[in-house]
Amino acid sequence: QVQLVESGGGLVQAGGSLRLSCTTSGIIFSLGAVGWYRQAPGKQRDLVAEITSGGRANYADSVKGRFTISRGDTKNTVYLEMNSLKPEDTAVYYCNVIDRGTAWRDSRSFWGQGTQVTVSS
Repeated sequence: QVQLVESGGGLVQAGGSLRLSCTTSGIIFSLGAVGWYRQAPGKQRDLVAEITSGGRANYADSVKGRFTISRGDTKNTVYLEMNSLKPEDTAVYYCNVIDRGTAWRDSRSFWGQGTQVTVSS
């Protein structure tokens, strides 16, 4: 079974930076998109950044130019570099990976437990 563990969250002042890490374990048969989502109190979970199966990075308009998604050297870690943080970035950040499956196994989506990011004004 695939497991994802996020780390790197914390409290930071506005204008500061954080780097979130997502470490994966288990077997993914066919890697699809990997991404970061966030959920603020009372809000729905929204996509922040993703790397598609074709290697293209996409970002929410609210974080373009400030956040960067990347994969580690071993390809089992996904990072989210967050710069120029704003109070509105405060949320629980979740890592997500897609297993596209095989001809005999259907596609599945996996989530981490989340890591809290709090940006003070």
